[in-house]
Order: sequence, then structure tokens, then C-alpha cells
Amino acid sequence: MKPSVLVCRAVFPDIVDRLREYFEVETNEADVVWSPAELIQHLQGKAGVFITGTQPIDTALLEACPQLKAVCSMAVGYNNVDLPACTAHGVLVSNAPDVLTETTADFGFALMMAAARRIAESEHFLRSGAWTKWSVDAFAGSDVHGATLGVLGMGRIGRGVARRGALGFGMKVIYHNRSHLDAATEAALGARYVSKEALLREADHLVIVVPYSAAAHHLIGAAELALMKPTATLTNIARGGIVDDAALAQALRDKRIAAAGLDVFEGEPAVHPDLLTVPNVVLTPHIASSSLPTRRAMANLAADNLIAALGLGPNKGKPPTALNPEVLA
Repeated sequence: MKPSVLVCRAVFPDIVDRLREYFEVETNEADVVWSPAELIQHLQGKAGVFITGTQPIDTALLEACPQLKAVCSMAVGYNNVDLPACTAHGVLVSNAPDVLTETTADFGFALMMAAARRIAESEHFLRSGAWTKWSVDAFAGSDVHGATLGVLGMGRIGRGVARRGALGFGMKVIYHNRSHLDAATEAALGARYVSKEALLREADHLVIVVPYSAAAHHLIGAAELALMKPTATLTNIARGGIVDDAALAQALRDKRIAAAGLDVFEGEPAVHPDLLTVPNVVLTPHIASSSLPTRRAMANLAADNLIAALGLGPNKGKPPTALNPEVLA
């Protein structure tokens, strides 16, 4: 008898078909966002679960689903999963790093450029029918080429953003991270390590790519925004909650910074209402990794992990991107 698994959201049919070769699969074709209680209900009798970056996996769920052995996410971030609790319960957890790095870096750079050059503002102006003549200073934004790019969080995606800025646009790159990059990587990117305060003061364009944790909650708030140049932009492609959205909306309204580009929000899919009323922000619905090839690669990697974690397939017992492989010992 095949093990049973749950796929929490609607995903590509051919990838579900791959899973059906190994498992009895319950899907969510209606793409309903289940409550924690509903998720627990659907997980009864399931040995594994395919999740995205939003389903909460915590102690209460693990205790209610003692048969669960694998939690495999198609996201790279896993702040929705209590990893220590999963390890304590003998549940393998995996994520999907690497496959979305370049696409997310592309999008982060595009979002930063859109904020700098006031693309969303000017499009809304045009669509409203307000454009009646050309003028010298119409929607004059800030240059990206040759400017100072500040990267907060220099992991894979941060390095991808830095590489685009340095090599493609001749930007001066500064960064702050928990640790310094090695000298060769710094040299290749022309990147200079600075303190967080110096990063905020010096950057013309700040891009945030740190992972979310309790320590990173509101890492950028009113005090940090006050350190930035009034001509600077802020782009967040990390996680909601790292930026205090209320403080950011106020800083944008008061022109304490020039513009922002946001793909993630605290409490998403809800968006702080003040962000919807300021013109100098570009808002997108958490789509930085959303190219078709990348989303397929993310889903396939989650499927690979689920198959292997439950002891099946060519990689049985060796999930490619396990976060706690010690539970398989």
C-alpha cells in the first residue's frame, strides 16, 4: 500500500502525477487557504506534506499528526516551520534553495529600478488620463547606474543583486551581513563591508534580503529609516515583518526617503492600508520567484525531497535539500 501525502496548494498537474507514482495523494485543486485546524484535519493519516511558504507547521500540528514524517516546502524561507520542534518529533524538513536565486535577484533589481525611476507612479498618471504635455521634470527619479547599492543580507540572493549592480550598472556596492564575505567574493563584486548604520546612511538604493527570524522582526523601523538619505530608495524582497510597514509608509508620506519597492508585507496577504495611499511605493504580491521555469523547479525540488524523505525513488533516504537530515539517521 502506498504512503499517503498531502499537497497543500494547487501546483503543476504533472508534478502531482510524479508524486502519484509513489504515493496516495490528496490535493487542494481549489487552492483554498486552510486554517491551522483545517490543515490538521487534512493531514490525518498522511506520512508527508508538500507545503509552500505559508502553511504553519508547529508543535500543536505535530502532536495532532503523529504519523507525519516529512514536511517538504517549495519555498526557500521556512520561518513558517518550527524546525526544532520537527526535529524533536523526528520529522524531516526540506526547503528549496538555489533554484530561485537568480530569478529573485532579477526581480529585486527590477523592483528597485521601478521605485528609483518612479515607473508605477508615472504609469498610474498616464492611465488616469492626466498626461497632457511633456515637461522637463516630469516624474524625475534617481539614477541607478553609478549609484551606491546597499545590500542588507549577503546570501545567495543578496550576492545576485550585488553582481547585477556592480557588473551591469557600475554601482558601488556596500553590504552588511552577519559575517564578512571572503576576500575573493568581495573583490569580484567590488563589495565593501560596512556597519548597518553606515549602510543606511550611505546607500542610494537599499535592498533587503535577510531571512526572517524573531531577531530580524522590524529590523528596519522608524529609527533606521531616519538614517537614510531623503533621496534613497528601499526595496524589500526578503520577508514581511523585517520592515515596519507602518513606519515605512509614514517615511514615504513625509518624503524622509524617496521611494520604496515591496514584494513582501507584514501579515500578508493583508497590506498595511497606509501603504496603499502613498504614491511613491511600488507594490507586488510576493512574486519575486514567480517565473514559470523557476516555480516549476521549486515544485520539482519539493517533490524530490518528499519522495526521498519517505524512502522512495532514486534518492531514497537522501533528500537533496534536507534542513535536518539527522532525523533520518
